[in-house]
Amino acid sequence: MRAKIMETFLAVLLLMSAAGYIALEATAEPQFTAMYVFGDSLSDPGNNIYFNDTLTKANYWPYGIDSDIGATGRFSNGRILVDFIGEFLGFPLIPSYADTVAKGADVLLGVNYASAGAGILEETGHHFGHVIPLGQQLSNFKTTLNQLSNQMQEEELSNYLAKALVFVDMGANDYLNNYILPGVYRSMSTYSPQQFADLLINLYTGHILELQSLGLRKFFIAEVAPIGCIPFITVSRLTPSGKCETYSNNLVQIFNSRLKPLVYRLNSDHPGSVFTLCASFQLFMDVHDNADAYGFKVKDGACCGLGGRKGACLPNTVPCSNRDEFIFWDDAHPTQAANWILANLIYNNTSYTSPVTIQQMATM
Repeated sequence: MRAKIMETFLAVLLLMSAAGYIALEATAEPQFTAMYVFGDSLSDPGNNIYFNDTLTKANYWPYGIDSDIGATGRFSNGRILVDFIGEFLGFPLIPSYADTVAKGADVLLGVNYASAGAGILEETGHHFGHVIPLGQQLSNFKTTLNQLSNQMQEEELSNYLAKALVFVDMGANDYLNNYILPGVYRSMSTYSPQQFADLLINLYTGHILELQSLGLRKFFIAEVAPIGCIPFITVSRLTPSGKCETYSNNLVQIFNSRLKPLVYRLNSDHPGSVFTLCASFQLFMDVHDNADAYGFKVKDGACCGLGGRKGACLPNTVPCSNRDEFIFWDDAHPTQAANWILANLIYNNTSYTSPVTIQQMATM
């Protein structure tokens, strides 16, 4: 089944390649009233750039080298996954929460609250300095909600929130920047892998239900992707070239194994709301394992970075010239080309989203 999907998808890619990055099914009008994004560096559009006391920001060259908006704080050479998802849904670029505060950016079409380095746990990523954990991202949403309540009547706001999309992608940093750093955090010595996954799921469930209690009804929840495939891990663990590191991937799969039944339980317990799961782990593994078919010649190296397969993309680092042939832009984040392919495979594909796709959710 996946082979057939990939074959069809690649045929479309070939037809559209001359036109550049164009959505396969972009729409003229937004399919939801708004899009609210909660996540980490994979989704952060620049929320961290206003912090002086953080190491997790990407507002310098060569980040954004292939984007018409430059280095905004996105951890890529261009647009990130949620940018493309938003485009397919008919939205302009969703503003960062920081820009709605600092610049007064309009909140009516949605806000992106994601923060690089952040996790479900409050302490995750704190060795980087200032990051915005999921709980604080929810608090920031409440500030936006207060703004909206001043612009709409109660019934109008209720209908607006019920038809908005909530995009949530959290959990990777709770492993990368917490559990597997025993020299910095106590999580590994305190919890077994199963106990740690249970801790995360319980907190995660509470946060999602809090958003639902505020009036949001349509949730797209992503699994944790295979962190054992990122250059930062494969090099530090001396993984053979082209392979992923098994231990880290097995850890996040324990979390993912609890996430799927959670999503189905939420659907059962909350009629009138829609929760859908993105099988991010399998999605990324399919792209990684079939890299050549998707046009990627390098699947385990950083386009921007020092030290071969691994590399931090430091200011003024000269990146590779063949960026569309790399899955990874730096040592942990996809290139714009990879983000575009991943977004297209997510948007309306029942192989990777269940029980419904984002496009199907828009009609419900």
